[in-house]
Amino acid sequence: METSFEHQNFPKETAYFEHISMPPGQSFLWRMDDYPWRRIVWNYHPEFELHYIRHASGLAYVGDHIGNFEAGQLVLVGSGLPHNWITPLLGDSMLAGRDIVVQFDPDRITRAAANFPEITELNTLFSDAAFGLEFSGETSARVADRLERMGAQTGLSALSTLLDILADLAKSTGYRKLATPQFVNQFRPGSDVDRARLDLALDFIQRNYLERPTCADVAAVVGLSESAFSRFFKAQTGNTYSDHLSSLRIWTARKQLAETTNPVTDICFEAGFNNISNFNRTFLRATGMTPSRYRSAAQKRSVVSHLL
Repeated sequence: METSFEHQNFPKETAYFEHISMPPGQSFLWRMDDYPWRRIVWNYHPEFELHYIRHASGLAYVGDHIGNFEAGQLVLVGSGLPHNWITPLLGDSMLAGRDIVVQFDPDRITRAAANFPEITELNTLFSDAAFGLEFSGETSARVADRLERMGAQTGLSALSTLLDILADLAKSTGYRKLATPQFVNQFRPGSDVDRARLDLALDFIQRNYLERPTCADVAAVVGLSESAFSRFFKAQTGNTYSDHLSSLRIWTARKQLAETTNPVTDICFEAGFNNISNFNRTFLRATGMTPSRYRSAAQKRSVVSHLL
């Protein structure tokens, strides 16, 4: 735990505020990202972002929401809402083409409503996007296909596809809001130093959470007292340090339960929990199931998926 905030040479523009430059002659940006990549961090920007996970799983952070994601997840992120998708990897491995990302300025579209009143059909969708919207079912599948094809399109064809996607999302009832109203109403981006400090803390936690780092350990890494870091972390992420750490451990346990036959007791300790009673209580609270029941449900889902 030798990393120290004071000894980091952070650039003036940190990774947290993502400055998005639209390609010449385009009103929006489409890209396919490998993972990890330098821009895939806890970031925010004024542009809306449509984020599709092509393959892999992990933890999604959208505002104060921390949840599991699987291949096929589709999320619309509103202006200024911090977000990140993390897939724990071994060593220097990389996931090619994990994400498709579309970023666009919503004001450009809503201003067009003066001449094209049909665009007002997007008003509710754009308003709800402030919380981050996760789409599922048939809507996600339809949009995913168009997102894949959009990469080869240019000009009016690409713009037409984007508007078609937004119209589909606006009509959908198969979505849920991710961030809480409290976070959306209270979140204010910190200074460059704050963002760099949070980036360092999240990276350290992600790399070391199985070793049970304490709040004091992380506070020392970023150069704050334990109490100051606790307040800082809550203000910046909407979650307490203990809740954040617990979410990472539960994610590890869920993958082990679904993908291995390891005993529950072994999984408990491999996921970073100190005792089986605490593990069972925390897992039940987070998932609504006991670890054994979760494993059974995951195995049944896998069997059904193979039959389809």
